[in-house]
Amino acid sequence: MTSPIWHPFTQHGLQPIMTHIDRAEGSYLYRSDGQRIFDGISSWWVVTHGHCHPQLVAAAQEQAGKLDQVIFAGHTHGPAERLAAQLVALAPPGLDKVFYSDSGSTAVEVAVKMALGYWYHQGEPQRQKLIVLEHGYHGDTIGTMSIGERGVFNQAYSPLLFDVLSIPFPAPGQEEASLQALHDHLSAHPDQIAALIVEPLVLGAGGMFMYGPETLAAYHKICTDHNVVFIADEVMTGWGRTGTLFACEQAGIAPDILCTSKGLTGGLIPLAATLCQNRFFDAHYSQDRAKMFFHSSSYTANPIACAVGDANCQIWQDEPVRDRLQALTHMQAQHLKALATQEGFSNPRQQGTITAIDITVPDQGYLSEIAPKLYHYFQSHGLLLRPLGNSVYVMPPYSTTQDDLDFLYNVLSNAPNIL
Repeated sequence: MTSPIWHPFTQHGLQPIMTHIDRAEGSYLYRSDGQRIFDGISSWWVVTHGHCHPQLVAAAQEQAGKLDQVIFAGHTHGPAERLAAQLVALAPPGLDKVFYSDSGSTAVEVAVKMALGYWYHQGEPQRQKLIVLEHGYHGDTIGTMSIGERGVFNQAYSPLLFDVLSIPFPAPGQEEASLQALHDHLSAHPDQIAALIVEPLVLGAGGMFMYGPETLAAYHKICTDHNVVFIADEVMTGWGRTGTLFACEQAGIAPDILCTSKGLTGGLIPLAATLCQNRFFDAHYSQDRAKMFFHSSSYTANPIACAVGDANCQIWQDEPVRDRLQALTHMQAQHLKALATQEGFSNPRQQGTITAIDITVPDQGYLSEIAPKLYHYFQSHGLLLRPLGNSVYVMPPYSTTQDDLDFLYNVLSNAPNIL
C-alpha cells in the first residue's frame, strides 16, 4: 500500500521506500527489523546529547501531566519563564528579551520582523533593505527563502521572493573582498539598510562552507559602526556544534538579535527562540495597540517544549558537555586528517564538532548524481549520512564514542569507490 505521506526534501520518484525507525538511544537509531543505524548527522542537526536523554524525556513526561498547552497571548507559565531566564544567562550579553516560536525558519522570520519593526517605530521606515551572505540558507518559508541563496531550493517560488543585497562568501583569501562589499552596500544605500543576517562560522545547507571568527567579528563591527542591526542565525551553529555553546562566542561578539532552535531542546521536541536586545522590545512598547509586535503561532511557548528546553539548559550546567565537545572535536580532527590523504577526497574542513569533505566528481553541487548513491551506500552499511551534493559532512551527537567514529570513517573512506 502506498503511504499517504509526502516526505521533506525527498524525491519520491527515486526513493519510493522510506527507512522505518522504531526507536532511538544515544547515538543510534533502530530500524523495525532490529538493525541499528549510527546517526552521523544528529537527525538533521537537532540531537545534541544523544537520543532520548533520560533527563529530557522525564521533563516532557512530567510537564505533559501538568499543563499541555495554553495560549501565550496574555498568559505565561513556569517552563517558559524558567527557560527564558536560562537562555538570557547562557547567551552572549545584552540579549535580554526572548520571543518563542516553533522552528528555525520562524525564529529567523521573527528576527527580520523585529528589525524592520524597530526601524519603523523609530521613525526610520525607509530602512527596509537586508544584506545577506552568499550561499546562506535560513529556512523554507517565503521570508527565509528570500534571504537565502537563490537556486534549486527556491527557483520554483521566485515570483514570491523579495530582493535583498548580497555579499560574497569570505573564502580563504577573499575575506577583505567580502568586508569591502559590505562597506560598499552601506555606502550605496545610506540610512536604508535594516540588517545584516549571517550564519556564524558555518553555512549549513548551503554546503558546509566555513569561515573564521575574525571575519565574523569584522562584520559585526561594521554593522555597529553604521548603526545596522546584526542578526546571528545560530539555528544550526548554536548549542555546541562549532565547539562553543554559541558560535558568536568565538568572535567575542554579542549580536543584536540571535536565532536559536534545533539543539534548544536537545532534539527531543520542536521549539525555537529569538533573543534580542531590550531596544527592540522598547520600540514596540506603547499604549498604542497598533505598535504591538504582530507575530505568533498557535503553539508559541508550548509548556512541554519549554520544559524540555529548560532541562536541556540544565544539562549544560550539570554535565561535562563542554568536555565532550572538546573530545569530539579532537576525534573528528584526527579522522578528517587521515581521510584527507586518500584519493578521491578534497577540500577537508572542520569547525568544532562538524567536519566536511568533498567527493571528487565531475558534477558538483547540490544536485550531483553521486548524492543519492552515497546516501543509499551509507544506509546499507548502517550509517545515516545525508550528503549535500558531493559534499559529505559529519555532525554526530555528543554521545559519540571513538569506536563510533572509527566505524563511520571506515565506511566513509570507501565512498569514492562506489563511482
